[in-house]
Amino acid sequence: MKLAYHDIKDESKFTLTRFQCGSSLQLLKEKGLYKIMWCTDGEECLIVDGYEVVIKKNQILFCTPTNVVEIPKDTRGLIAFVFNREFYCIQHNDSEVSCMGLLFYGSSSAPVLELNEKDQRSFNAMLVLFQEEFDTKDHIQGEMLRTLLKRMLITSTRLIKQESNQTDLSVKQVELIRKFNILVEQHFKEKHQVADYAALLFKSPKTLSNFFKKNNVNSPLKIINGRITAEARRLLLYSDKSAEEIAYELGYKEPSHFSKFFKTQVGISPLAFRKQT
Repeated sequence: MKLAYHDIKDESKFTLTRFQCGSSLQLLKEKGLYKIMWCTDGEECLIVDGYEVVIKKNQILFCTPTNVVEIPKDTRGLIAFVFNREFYCIQHNDSEVSCMGLLFYGSSSAPVLELNEKDQRSFNAMLVLFQEEFDTKDHIQGEMLRTLLKRMLITSTRLIKQESNQTDLSVKQVELIRKFNILVEQHFKEKHQVADYAALLFKSPKTLSNFFKKNNVNSPLKIINGRITAEARRLLLYSDKSAEEIAYELGYKEPSHFSKFFKTQVGISPLAFRKQT
């Protein structure tokens, strides 16, 4: 199955696929695509940014355009919703769906959402609506598909809040976590200290750290370091840049400082990591 929408005027693209044909697999090599992967049967082993990620039946994986995803050619249990920024920009439209910092750009690894029986019925119903909409070719098809996508994102955002025990937090508290994650995504290449982000949030570093600890969220420093490490791994795996070039790109004035940081986080030096993988 491959159902595709493409508006030539604004270059917006949206695809619903099971990755059972070459053109669908080719999507994974295109840049600038958000990828929502839903395992509907069995389990699937994917490679995301060099990590092995196993998603089981009724689990959904959310990947940003920066995530490099590889899947096996013989996959049978995956349904993917793939779209570019021109179709729907998560960052520019965050006020509509509030998924920034939760579903996307919320951590160093792509989040996985697990659906219970009630959620499965809801997502299956949405899938039917998506498939029916692809049968209707008119000038408002794109807008209808966007509306369905927004519904899916809003539903997923609510569910991920439940899974991360954020439903007991106030709106302001959830927004603080979201804003911190978004700021890390925006500035991790030049800001490496908790104090940098605390200042942007008008908080003290201690207040910020205590808040995250109290609410069982990874510490601010762990989130910052995780994001830098994820980008370093991605560049070492999928680019031809030298370790020194990567160090400068990630805001390190001295390559030796970057090498020391990477070894502390990963266990081996950048060069050893590249050679090993």
